[in-house]
Amino acid sequence: MANIVAIGNALVDREYRLNDTELHNTGLTKGNMTLASSADQQTLLDRLANVQLCPVKQASGGSAANTVYAAACLGSDTFYACRVGDDEAGQFYLADLNAAGVATSNQSIALGGTTGSCVVLVTPDGERTMQTHLGTSAEIGRDDIDFSQLSNAQWLYFEGYLAMSATMQPALAALKDHARAHNIKIVVSFADPSVIKFAREGLDAMLAGGVAAVFCNVEEAQLYTGKHNQAQAAEALLAVAELAVVTAGAQDTIIACRAPTSHHSSHDNNTPNELMSVPTALVNELINTNGAGDSFAGAFLHGLACGYDLTTCGKIASAVAGEVVQTFGARLTPEAYRHAMQRAFTETP
Repeated sequence: MANIVAIGNALVDREYRLNDTELHNTGLTKGNMTLASSADQQTLLDRLANVQLCPVKQASGGSAANTVYAAACLGSDTFYACRVGDDEAGQFYLADLNAAGVATSNQSIALGGTTGSCVVLVTPDGERTMQTHLGTSAEIGRDDIDFSQLSNAQWLYFEGYLAMSATMQPALAALKDHARAHNIKIVVSFADPSVIKFAREGLDAMLAGGVAAVFCNVEEAQLYTGKHNQAQAAEALLAVAELAVVTAGAQDTIIACRAPTSHHSSHDNNTPNELMSVPTALVNELINTNGAGDSFAGAFLHGLACGYDLTTCGKIASAVAGEVVQTFGARLTPEAYRHAMQRAFTETP
């Protein structure tokens, strides 16, 4: 049974390389994720085809899926709960995860549904811009989640995009109650600035009552906390999480850890919160940022599940993310994940 369970959207990624002018002509906001109808998604695909752009890669995508994929490749037992259609894309999606060692359930298959898709546009600077049609994933809810998979879980991971799903809110509340009753640690990834801009209420509900850990980048941390400094934003996130991990692209990652509460009183503890900085891995050529934050979270979570200290978890995560940004696509091969982790233990900063 899985020790890391993740819940998220199921999207088949189609990745394209294009220049900034071609991206501008799509009308999409660079670096952000935009939700689209089926018709709008097809319009974008037709527009790309008309300028003779073809997808470079297709894979089972989704933020939390990328995270558990990385953790599984590094050796964690993982399970992914999602919602796919009973179509060819849905079969491909689940088989792709299973091949990497990520367990899934037939409970995730929606009869008559259409599997969601994400068009990922990568410009020469490596930035990714996404347009997502959720398909049947937009209706993910409690019935799609096999609660029995939580029986041996240590960690329950939510992607922030779920904050945008009305059907998922009752399920999230039930999952949080179950996790807290069984001492399962809840982890939340903010996923994208659009989540904070357009689904703040849902994200606040996801974080209500506090969680074990939050993963986000510096832009997301600043948007959520209103702080303009990475370290201050990371520490401010400790209001909702025991641990906050804030990445900043090529800059160091800041890890903030809440000070332990006194056993005698919550008001007599003067121990400061702990902040540490973890350098990013050396990157020879930035090709693509798509999925780097997801794999960072997966590698960090694997480290936590293995009992490593926070600095070691950060080094493993940085090494993995450093490889992802030098690869076209959101993921590495299983062997590349393991080699990246080995380098984190053998290379000196």
